[in-house]
Amino acid sequence: MRDDRAVVRDALGVGIAVGLSGFAFGVTAAGAGISLAQTCALSLFVFTGASQFALVSALAAGGSPLTAAAGAFFLGFRNAFYGLRLSRLLGLRGGARLAAAHWVIDETSAVALAQRGQHAVRLGFTVTGATLFALWNLTTLLGALGAEALGDTDAWGLDAAGPAAFLALLAPMLRTGVERVTAGLAVVLGLGLLPVLPAGVPVLVAALAAPLVLLVHNGVLPGRRAERGGERKGKEESR
Repeated sequence: MRDDRAVVRDALGVGIAVGLSGFAFGVTAAGAGISLAQTCALSLFVFTGASQFALVSALAAGGSPLTAAAGAFFLGFRNAFYGLRLSRLLGLRGGARLAAAHWVIDETSAVALAQRGQHAVRLGFTVTGATLFALWNLTTLLGALGAEALGDTDAWGLDAAGPAAFLALLAPMLRTGVERVTAGLAVVLGLGLLPVLPAGVPVLVAALAAPLVLLVHNGVLPGRRAERGGERKGKEESR
């Protein structure tokens, strides 16, 4: 079992590094015309950076609130799958389980899933979640308040900070060919459709990459099914 100090050190490192990017979100949201109260409420109650940046970016690009919210929702929906995995590992009950659900995001999941043993999983999850939640909300407030001092917020490119942190955490987790193909297809769909679809819609289409790759990989599509049928037949004949 890893030493508790090592778990805390790693959890604090992730929490502080990503938590500071809340400043970029605060600045970006203020630059998009979102009020201080709305900006802070997003960090308090949504608390998933990729979805928050997606929502604000879509609104800033002229997308409708419904489309922007839908894109943010589908990006955040991945946290439900993290929750299914972490629920068993954390072993929490009652109110503690409900409270922990709000902290189930990319960063807390990455740290928790890297641990061995329930104690280390709980420690990594809790320290990462507490550090990140506190810093993210504090820096969101500071960023929104300081947006006016920065002038043209678009010129700073701060809206890329959140997605960049998300990609940095995601990249090491793409270990299999299926995972890499899914990520690559999502990127192609998202970027390729930016010039032709309304703001916020490309990210919704990019979400189709996962089911499409799974359909092909699992042999649900006709061509793949026939290919796998031939493979099975060949194996049976060779016996």
